[in-house]
Amino acid sequence: MSVVRVNTQPLAGQKPGTSGLRKTVAEFSRPGYLENFVQSIFNALGDCSGKSLVLGGDGRFYNRHAAQVILRMAAANGFKRVLVGRGALLSTPAASCVIRKYGLDGGIVLSASHNPGGPQGDFGIKFNGSNGGPAPESVTAAIHAATARLDHYLVLDTPDIDLDRPGTVTLGSTTVEVIDPVADYAELMESLFDFPKIASLLGHRRFHMCFDAMHAITGPYALEILERRLGAPPGTVINAVPLEDFGGGHPDPNLAHAGDLVARMNGDEPLAFGAASDGDGDRNMVLGSGVFINPCDSLAILAANATVIPAYAGGLAGIARSMPTSRAVDRVAAELGIPCFETPTGWKYFGNLMDAGSITLCGEESFGSGSSHIREKDGLWAVLFWLNLIASLSKPARTILREHWQRYGRDYFTRHDYEAVDADQAAALMEALRERLPELPGQCLGGYTVQAADDFCYTDPVDGSVSAGQGLRILFTDGARIVYRLSGTGTAGATLRVYYDRYQHDPALLEQAPQRALATLIAAGDELAGITRLLGRKQPDVIT
Repeated sequence: MSVVRVNTQPLAGQKPGTSGLRKTVAEFSRPGYLENFVQSIFNALGDCSGKSLVLGGDGRFYNRHAAQVILRMAAANGFKRVLVGRGALLSTPAASCVIRKYGLDGGIVLSASHNPGGPQGDFGIKFNGSNGGPAPESVTAAIHAATARLDHYLVLDTPDIDLDRPGTVTLGSTTVEVIDPVADYAELMESLFDFPKIASLLGHRRFHMCFDAMHAITGPYALEILERRLGAPPGTVINAVPLEDFGGGHPDPNLAHAGDLVARMNGDEPLAFGAASDGDGDRNMVLGSGVFINPCDSLAILAANATVIPAYAGGLAGIARSMPTSRAVDRVAAELGIPCFETPTGWKYFGNLMDAGSITLCGEESFGSGSSHIREKDGLWAVLFWLNLIASLSKPARTILREHWQRYGRDYFTRHDYEAVDADQAAALMEALRERLPELPGQCLGGYTVQAADDFCYTDPVDGSVSAGQGLRILFTDGARIVYRLSGTGTAGATLRVYYDRYQHDPALLEQAPQRALATLIAAGDELAGITRLLGRKQPDVIT
């Protein structure tokens, strides 16, 4: 068992984004591609001797192979201890939980989140720091710099280890512990929520729910917590076995992809509540009987009712939302008299605020919400929060949503995704629109008068760092808003995301379909950016 030094050279395209490095499996399978990026992570950390890590992923194709390679490289680079989930499985929120519980120096999460899996699908790697959250920009920049000057990587010459049997193995001077991937996370959830009250709800003969794990990582977690610990009837959790190709589906919890769940919610035996989570377990979708609860409303409702949850009974320090997320939660924060922060998209920005004690709850419109219990968004946590609310308020989710609108008004919101757009065309569209921003105030677009237009720039109130170019915002005099962003989560071309929201407080106008309520704003947004004209896209690929 010896350390092997393998000569290499920098490889193009290894700049990590807000969620690490995501590429196709074919790209990661290129000779040295995986090893180069992992060595660059270790080089960015400095001297690794004595350091400790957690390792695991969402179970997608290439997950097991990558885990074995990373374990051998961690041993060769001098790590003292590595905890790895059994079967190389570990949800993203569980990885954050383990880092924080055991005081580790960080973790490597193997996932491309909600991107498709399988041999023809995507793979991803991201590094989380000692606080359990995604690496800040200073660390991702250091990793990228390391990829550009790499000339060798280190790996231990040893066979694969058994990842399916809990226990301890020694690789060189490194102790590798194969752990139960679910236990620590389930214990944390039990400490946050009123499990007896939720169990009583799930045992009620008139309450029926369904949780769709989408053949992704949350399946084992949902089975353990919902069915075993809380006593939900067998079969409550569907698509519970993680598969390397997610059963051929797209593990993105939205109305377009969670078809099994939507069918059950609209079936002959109506369900009171439905939920789904994504590939790595950090996103959520929640449904009431006959109603989809969009993530913006969900965050606002969680914040407005947080004190009925044991973990938040003392109130909230503050709330944060990503800039594209609707301003529904801002109204709640104002009523509660607590700060509300508007950040760029990316959970690392929330982590800084949590570490400083500035916020307790946070969320993004992209089906992510969470709290200071960890430093990642957490899909199953959000579902348990909703179940605890329903049980404590003795009201169905549909009623909770409508009562919230009556009290605070409704922020009609939708997101239109144009996927696999030619990257150069998408960049040109954004640049042309950016150049027009100074001339837009005062103009009338489709009956809406522009009040302000800018390219969102964020100054972190904790460390003073500045993040520019975070999305183009068009704000109108009546409070309506359009936001344009290019997303970095895909692996083919570019994804243009356009967000539309408009506030309505007339009690008689709170029950419209969002696409209908926002139709004129959507038409104005298309015309302003020239989406149909410049990209040739007559309609978005996904509407949420």
